[in-house]
Amino acid sequence: MPTTRDYYEILSVERTASGDEIKRSYRRLAMKFHPDRNPGDAEAESKFKEAAEAYEVLSDNEKRARFDKHGHAGLRQTPGHDFRNMHVQDIFSMFNDIFGGGAGGGGAGGAASGRRGPARGFDLETEVEVTLEEVLKGCEREVEFKRLDVCRTCTGSGAKPGIVPIKCPTCGGHGQVQQTGLGGMFRMVTTCPNCRGRRTVITEHCPDCRGHGRVSAKRTLTVRIPAGISDGQVVRLQGEGEPTPPEVSPAGEGPRGDLHVVVRVRTHDDFERNDDDLVMVASVAFPQLALGCQLEVRGLEGPATIEIPAGTQHGAHFRISQRGLPNLRSRDRGDLIVFVQVVVPKRLSAEQRTLLAEYARTEKVDVAAEAPSIFKKIKRKMKGT
Repeated sequence: MPTTRDYYEILSVERTASGDEIKRSYRRLAMKFHPDRNPGDAEAESKFKEAAEAYEVLSDNEKRARFDKHGHAGLRQTPGHDFRNMHVQDIFSMFNDIFGGGAGGGGAGGAASGRRGPARGFDLETEVEVTLEEVLKGCEREVEFKRLDVCRTCTGSGAKPGIVPIKCPTCGGHGQVQQTGLGGMFRMVTTCPNCRGRRTVITEHCPDCRGHGRVSAKRTLTVRIPAGISDGQVVRLQGEGEPTPPEVSPAGEGPRGDLHVVVRVRTHDDFERNDDDLVMVASVAFPQLALGCQLEVRGLEGPATIEIPAGTQHGAHFRISQRGLPNLRSRDRGDLIVFVQVVVPKRLSAEQRTLLAEYARTEKVDVAAEAPSIFKKIKRKMKGT
């Protein structure tokens, strides 16, 4: 039966997630739970099918709208797929666009006919974390990940050395089987469940890969993170993914998939990023704003000085050109934007208290009269005018 769990929960995305976010989450789960990477793990295969079912619904705007409004009940009148009774390779044949796109893309396609171009291996994904200082200059990161490689012992055949695979008795060596229903009114061609599309079966398995033709291997690479990269952007390392699936090419003769390195930028204590600009807050005393001063602030790459005119108001901002982050493509620098805020002292000496009392006595500004204008400014800002 189809799953009754919430599809958003399965893919670990918010209900407001975009199509790209849903696709990325599904791809990550599909790679994690793919049976080729979890041989003999029934729970992993179940999670793989569950993720495929969730993606099939949430990637379709009409089905997603029905699910959002009525839940699973809204899908009962909609033709769909029971992924739990489908072979994993049949699921991949439905979502080839996610793993490389089009016929012959990065999906784990079976021995289907009409494939255009060489089959492509699975893409992989990993993450690295960088600081804002490293975004300024660019950096290198060492990433360690696991991928499936062609078994050297059997060269991907899955057979024990010296053992020749035999023609699959289930599909007769075609790699596919036909199923009929409703008294023969329709016919469906699916990947052979016995040979999984390989057309042959193995009588004695390779001792190293246990008949899978692929073994898990650890790999370490140095990745160059370019200056100006943003959180969530991806550095693609071509050909560092997995080889062509064994059911398509046992020896992995097609191009390998890619490794996608997702960059996460660590939150900074002093700066907020606004595209290529950096935004910070500088604390100043009331006399500095009233009389004017030179204020030294510490930017991301060292100190900078700004001129504070007399009478500057709390919340005013100043822009220091070319002290932000570089643009990833043009390399032009953004600006450093400094907002000033008044700091009210919590403790005053007797002399300070006397001076402030004298100032308050001579103050002519009607604070109450200024309040309406302040509210007008706030309203205009909220309206975007």
